[in-house]
Amino acid sequence: MAWITQQLDPERSRRRQQLLAELAGARAAQQRDRPRRVRTDKLRQLIATRRRIAG
Repeated sequence: MAWITQQLDPERSRRRQQLLAELAGARAAQQRDRPRRVRTDKLRQLIATRRRIAG
């Protein structure tokens, strides 16, 4: 079976490229924020543990 390449509607192709670019940007932002979030979560856990021990 031969592969048939379909020509996408130019508007649909543009919207698809825009969506993919937005998703890539969201992933990059999430990767930048992840270390800060992990650090914050660890600090909160440490504070909660100290309160339980001291209380």
